[in-house]
Amino acid sequence: MDHAALLGDSIFDNAIYVPGKLPVIKQFRENLPAGWKATLLAVDGHVTADVQQQVSRLPDDATHLIVSCGGNDALEHASILNESAGSVAEVLEHFTSIRTSFQQTYRQMIEMLTDLNKPLAVCTVYDCVPGMEGSPMTALAMFNEIILREAFIAKVPVIDLRLICSEPSDYSEISAIEPSAMGGEKIVQAIVRLLANHRFESKQSVIYT
Repeated sequence: MDHAALLGDSIFDNAIYVPGKLPVIKQFRENLPAGWKATLLAVDGHVTADVQQQVSRLPDDATHLIVSCGGNDALEHASILNESAGSVAEVLEHFTSIRTSFQQTYRQMIEMLTDLNKPLAVCTVYDCVPGMEGSPMTALAMFNEIILREAFIAKVPVIDLRLICSEPSDYSEISAIEPSAMGGEKIVQAIVRLLANHRFESKQSVIYT
């Protein structure tokens, strides 16, 4: 039996943001082919460094790993957008420090997961959140660039949530940065397509939308 584990943050652990509707994990289980099962290890609020803690709860029979993280890492630095600076160079130095730290953390996470010798896929951070325009999107692009770069280095497939959750209805009315039931369904369909079609043994980075 194939067994997919979902790790990361509230992109997968979104139950409290879709009251009365199916959260991602239940949508995922309903859409998996016969013979598959799924486990939710992702935790709302967790950052990239917390994935190692989640792996400690990984079922022994897990066969595939799907990870969505990075959004909360970006949120931790959101306050920098309101800080004053003396020059553009000073701003870029701040971003360089943030970028370097996140790259190290994300690379360590991918290396830790690939060492488990199980098929792995990662997700970008979506950027069509209602009300999030201008400088937040520009800053978020830095995190997504790192996610893509590290995924390509590790030769793992990518689920590009930027292109999947592209409508306001894809986001929760309770918290605009969380996926709605509609957004969750889109995410689930992309994961299922990846699991059905990707040749993990090829060691190729393919982007799924």
